[in-house]
Amino acid sequence: MFDNLSDRLNRALKKVSGKARISHDNVQETLREVRKALLEADVALPVVKEFINHVRKRAVGQEVSRALNPGQQFLKIVEAELTQLMGEANEGLDLAQQPPAIVLMAGLQGAGKTTTVAKLARFLKEKQKKKVMVVSADVYRPAAIKQLETLAQEVEVEFFPSNENQKPVDIARDALAQAKKVAADVLLVDTAGRLHIDDTLMEEIQSLHKALNPIETLFVIDAMIGQDAVNTAKAFNEALPLTGVVLTKIDGDARGGAALSVRHITGKPIKFLGSGEKTEALEAFHPDRIASRILGMGDVLSLIEEAEQKIDKAKAEKLVEKVQKGKRFDLEDLRDQFQQMQNMGGMASMLEKLPGMGGMAQMAEQANIGAQFKQMEAIINSMTPDERRNPDLLNGSRKRRITAGSGTQIQDLNRLLKQHKQMAKMMKKMKGGGMAKMMRGMGGAFPGGGGGLPPMGGGGFPQ
Repeated sequence: MFDNLSDRLNRALKKVSGKARISHDNVQETLREVRKALLEADVALPVVKEFINHVRKRAVGQEVSRALNPGQQFLKIVEAELTQLMGEANEGLDLAQQPPAIVLMAGLQGAGKTTTVAKLARFLKEKQKKKVMVVSADVYRPAAIKQLETLAQEVEVEFFPSNENQKPVDIARDALAQAKKVAADVLLVDTAGRLHIDDTLMEEIQSLHKALNPIETLFVIDAMIGQDAVNTAKAFNEALPLTGVVLTKIDGDARGGAALSVRHITGKPIKFLGSGEKTEALEAFHPDRIASRILGMGDVLSLIEEAEQKIDKAKAEKLVEKVQKGKRFDLEDLRDQFQQMQNMGGMASMLEKLPGMGGMAQMAEQANIGAQFKQMEAIINSMTPDERRNPDLLNGSRKRRITAGSGTQIQDLNRLLKQHKQMAKMMKKMKGGGMAKMMRGMGGAFPGGGGGLPPMGGGGFPQ
């Protein structure tokens, strides 16, 4: 997400970021480019106008002229205004009420409401240790009820059954009674969507809201619908007392206009970002971190948080120990590194969170690094345990057997072995306490907990 916007903004801001003096003319020129970049990213026109005015006021004031480094100060202003536009700080769910706290999910059909209910259930269960129950009041799509049941089993939360012959309000009331019985902390209610806004949809969800009086009413919206997101958000905001927004499918939107417009249009905070189908693919929305990411300054805090949750600490510790003792870094260790990286959302996802690496993240995506890692993993899986531990055993006939088993070519295997050799050499240099202690101190902030960024052929991405 934000790839195009980030690229355009960085090009525009480069013109002033290094300057020791800033004139009215180059501020105007830069702001023209920034305006263009925001409009191309599908940010709503009123939002763009207000943003540009705020930046202009601050940039031509004393804040910049008296700064030691005006160019950098201008960049800081843009970052601060972007953060302000998206809501300043993360706003979590307000669940402080007599359990069960009710969360009502609203939005159009296809926005990803049902999947988001499961993601949110998992988030609350794992990160906030809540007992969660989910229910579907979508009586128009029996498949949605079945889908939620399957997802509830997957994330191991309580599911309240319903069917298409019931009235949504009755389903919700029965689910609430059951949630009280089983002492659930949170009840998540999935509602019906339509392909467009209509009176029937709005009346139904208003009656559900009246019957349940939820503490949170979240508007789920597909980030890819761009300008339409603004109109839809407006309509739902007028019909319901929304408390927050969940932006879904952000991995499919390179522009990011919805994220910059929705808060301004509704006055309600974006609380979560969702990507992909996996139930763990939901993250709390931090405006300051997103602004930093958009401007190519990275988002190391999110990267470290992700690493703490997703990296296998035991494997990371084992690798650090191995490095300390000077033992050989083998192909099983390399496979572990690939797996850790996939757990972190892949190479591109990690790179975009590192300062100044946004362009590299795009290159990683274009080069389809994820597919290359999978291919390398398949090659390693086709080896015997002995071959993984001692790659020197690999003669011609063994190589032919491995490539036939993994559906690859001899040159793919040779490339993998070359990259493994480079990585093993690097690990050998880390022998002894110093480097290993440093890596352990990083708390596994990078794949493998041992600073094990993947082996790169010739300093770039895997060839």
